[in-house]
Amino acid sequence: QVQLVESGGGLVQAGGSLRLSCAASGRTFSTYPMGWFRQAPGKEREFVAAIRWSGGTTSYADSVKGRFTISRDNAKNTVYLQMNSLKPEDTAVYYCAAKNPANWQYDYWGQGTQVTVSS
Repeated sequence: QVQLVESGGGLVQAGGSLRLSCAASGRTFSTYPMGWFRQAPGKEREFVAAIRWSGGTTSYADSVKGRFTISRDNAKNTVYLQMNSLKPEDTAVYYCAAKNPANWQYDYWGQGTQVTVSS
């Protein structure tokens, strides 16, 4: 089992940057693929980025490619989302999630952190 706590959200102007962190509990953190998702008001939650356990394989939504970078530090049980060149449409609650190796589903979720980008 993994418990996740996000931090690093806030208010930033368009073109600015933020780095989100997701601290995980659980001694087997390094075995879990991790992902970031977001949900804007009135919209469904959408995939943002994912990273494999080794950190060597990443994937991104087209809307954030070239602007966002996902990374992880297994020694610190933490996954990061570096967000650059932020746009107002990036405004959302951002969630980190861990994929359960038993069923390959994102079974574990954090509480979310608000990111607001002003124009």
